[in-house]
Amino acid sequence: MTFVNYPQSGYSGAMNDLNPLAVAKQPTQLRAVKRFDRVVAEAEALLIEKGLSGFSIPLLAERLRYTRGSVYVYFPTHYAILNELASRYLAQLEGAFQSRAAELARMNLREAIEAIIDQAISFYKAHPVAALLILGGAVTDDSYRAQEMTNQRLGNLGRALWQQKGLVLPTVPADIATLAVDIGTACMRRSYFAHGKITRAYRDAAIAAMVAFLGPYAKALAAPRPARPKAP
Repeated sequence: MTFVNYPQSGYSGAMNDLNPLAVAKQPTQLRAVKRFDRVVAEAEALLIEKGLSGFSIPLLAERLRYTRGSVYVYFPTHYAILNELASRYLAQLEGAFQSRAAELARMNLREAIEAIIDQAISFYKAHPVAALLILGGAVTDDSYRAQEMTNQRLGNLGRALWQQKGLVLPTVPADIATLAVDIGTACMRRSYFAHGKITRAYRDAAIAAMVAFLGPYAKALAAPRPARPKAP
């Protein structure tokens, strides 16, 4: 197993069978970093205008007035640019939830799930390219693995928050916290596929599905414990 780091985004995840053509080559010199970031920023603008079907490195280089070679030196394929964008957005999304950890820990189960889903929806509304690349489906195996690792990390965050309340979500034989994140994400992806956005109905469905899935664990916590036998 190899570990892939994304210095620009701060994302780090475990990936297998890494395809070097699908991952950006991170620059080290300041001038190169500025050029690298300019390519990423213009790529985002191009995706907003033309979508995935109209995205290409030749067109991107033309818009930037760069040679194609100066783009390819850091991005061997257009997938490397898309994966760089996706990894940055995944890191932002994770950071947004991390910043609310204390607030979420004070909420009950339903309140916390509603807050998490609503924050995700607001994030995707504010970042249409994130919705395109994350909700629209992974563009390569590498981006799929990055998304799944982020879901696992969000699941770990949720598990830690609920453990403070005494609710222990098991990791074996199934990782319950990560599965809850997967369920909510699946509802949002279905809505994006069907409607190009997360509708109110799918928002409510995501909340209901996560509450129903995690509810039995919360009920087990709240159930009265059997009385201890009195000492003779």
